[in-house]
Amino acid sequence: MRNLEPKGLWENFYSLTQIPRPSGKKKEIAAFLVNYGKSLGLETIQDEIGNVIIRKPASAGYENHPGVILQGHMDMVPQKNSDVKHDFEKDPIRAYVEDNKEWVTADGTTLGADNGIGVAAAMAILADKNVVHPPLEAFFTVDEETGMYGAHALEGGVLQGKVLLNLDSESEGELYIGCAGGVDTTAKFPFEPVAVEEGDIALRISLKGLKGGHSGCDIHLQRANAVKLLFRFLKVAVSEYEARLASVDGGNLRNAIPREAEAVVTIPQEGKDEFIELVDEWEDLFIKEYDGVEDNIHLTAEEVACPKQELPEDVQDFLIHAITACPHGVYRMIPEMPDVVETSNNLSAIKMNGNSVEAFCLTRSSVESRKEELAQMIQSAFAVAGADVEFSGSYPGWKPNTKSRILHVMQDIYEKEFGSKPRVITIHAGLECGIIGRNYPGMDMISFGPTIEHPHSPDERVNIATVQKFYRYILATLKEL
Repeated sequence: MRNLEPKGLWENFYSLTQIPRPSGKKKEIAAFLVNYGKSLGLETIQDEIGNVIIRKPASAGYENHPGVILQGHMDMVPQKNSDVKHDFEKDPIRAYVEDNKEWVTADGTTLGADNGIGVAAAMAILADKNVVHPPLEAFFTVDEETGMYGAHALEGGVLQGKVLLNLDSESEGELYIGCAGGVDTTAKFPFEPVAVEEGDIALRISLKGLKGGHSGCDIHLQRANAVKLLFRFLKVAVSEYEARLASVDGGNLRNAIPREAEAVVTIPQEGKDEFIELVDEWEDLFIKEYDGVEDNIHLTAEEVACPKQELPEDVQDFLIHAITACPHGVYRMIPEMPDVVETSNNLSAIKMNGNSVEAFCLTRSSVESRKEELAQMIQSAFAVAGADVEFSGSYPGWKPNTKSRILHVMQDIYEKEFGSKPRVITIHAGLECGIIGRNYPGMDMISFGPTIEHPHSPDERVNIATVQKFYRYILATLKEL
């Protein structure tokens, strides 16, 4: 990987893969970037939350041009296959070039190309004395993946540039001029555990092998949600086979479609064989339903040590009804752009936390009122089931500006450099542009990047040829501005 072109970019990306940087673990990666800026003799500052800004003076003759900000985020989504041993807080990412020499990927984990490639590109430009450019700022934010906390904490007046190039998109040949906003929902079911019926046995029900993916970029692909499928099964198991729910766990991050989920249920000893047959039947059903979409669904049951306690029957039933009722997936497409999702929800995780069960959602929309509508629908589904429901982490969308100067400049540059026109679209995923624009009204912004497939999943990979085009595109844009 380190021998790929452009070498400066790939060397930097390799360095990033060696630094554990899941969201929430920002100290080491921020210190690395601070040291990098200072080692180049550039003005480097770090704010209270951990964001890093590195400033590079303009090339000769470009001193009076409007300043440009190269913006990306430090953190990555930590996802791995269940059979892979990897500690995202300690272990480096094992990245490699695929045999076809077209892609860089990782060994059973997320790669961190989202947004490591963008960060690596900005670092390479800071170090390259031959790049022609206006006054530059590289702005690296913390904890974008879990709530865009770095962007939220940015105060007005800190950034000096007038044009922002967000390097966090994932389809080469596309220019993004708008994105969805989002809001998190947390539903909490408190309970007092009850004793397991004497003579019952316990089975662990596991659902694995799903593709998952980015809850913004991939939500329209109709992939299976492990939490939703597991609860479809549990609803039948509880209502028709005397099963009782002792514990449940599924999903991980709000912006990743759940790939795995499991529950421990108790059943009468004499019902074991029939129950296992039921599991096999539902596995066959899920495989048939998702034929052509999912190719590795596994629903299994194994006997485990019987717990002493389980959920009260009423809480169990309310929880199952609420998860069943909670919407997941695309809610509405943009009428004027029927191929683009307007509003969606990701039922992202369910976790046991002491004497409570918590369900987590991320609702996205490019229309604020639609975001609120769907969030209220989700709140109602959980509230009528007796859950305590809270909203948090709301962030605005980025309203498209088709009259943007940087848009038209970059359209012309792309056609001149590559002989075709770029697509100009909005994206359903969240970008930090909307939040930054709130504190910097009038900032001219655009987002672009290389082709990254399956971000937020262990299948994540980045296309090598498009990284070369991406970097060439940045250099041509800086020279023109």
